[in-house]
Amino acid sequence: MTKALIWAGAGTGFTFLMTALGAATVFLFRRNKGEIVQKVSLGFAAGVMIAASVWSLLIPAIEEAEARGQAGWLPAAGGFVLGVAFLYILDRLIPHLHSKTNETEGLSSSMKRTSLLIMAVTLHNIPEGMAVGLSFALAAQHGSDSAAYASAVALALGMGIQNFPEGAALSLPLRQEGASPSKAFLLGSMSGIVEPIFGVLTVLAAAAIAPFMPWLLSFAAGAMMYVVVEELIPEANLGEHSHVGTLSVMCGFLIMMILDVALG
Repeated sequence: MTKALIWAGAGTGFTFLMTALGAATVFLFRRNKGEIVQKVSLGFAAGVMIAASVWSLLIPAIEEAEARGQAGWLPAAGGFVLGVAFLYILDRLIPHLHSKTNETEGLSSSMKRTSLLIMAVTLHNIPEGMAVGLSFALAAQHGSDSAAYASAVALALGMGIQNFPEGAALSLPLRQEGASPSKAFLLGSMSGIVEPIFGVLTVLAAAAIAPFMPWLLSFAAGAMMYVVVEELIPEANLGEHSHVGTLSVMCGFLIMMILDVALG
């Protein structure tokens, strides 16, 4: 448990650091000059999350279920549906706003526009933190299996890489909304703090959730796929230069696939 906790803390700490580094790009671009960067950021993040959902979460969920003598497809499909439902409910309840629209989603709120933008990205980061924590918790259950830890490290590395553009995808719109570069950086960085929180909490609950690990892995996959299809890909393809967003999705998918296969 201690080893898994240290690894999960380090892994999600890395993803948080990459979010902060991505948010720092707000100092490099003038206001209204970061639209293409934002499209690349969103598309790349979407591609990484798609590949991670398959190789780092769904496939291990199937393998873990089959190793326990269960039908592999059942927890994979069931957990996936529950993950989608969970994010759908949060999406309907938590007030948030996307950078390209003026329509608030979720319950009505008097929160400022910048706060609603932050809520949207923070909502995305919850399943990412869970996914990394679950991967290290699964590795801990396999004891000395170095391949399991390597796979978890690959997921943390992939999530960190995609968090760099994701941090930029928040700080740049905040700058366009009128926030100062320093404020946009700070708010963009702090949106990623939920990842180490949920990652560590997941590992702490590992003993209790061990029997449900295949379901939880696929649950995280479903939650991430909901974010990708509902928000990241559509926003990456809005307006002009939509091909940039599309190619970024492919690039993100390819890099995460290589990471997972090579390290796993």
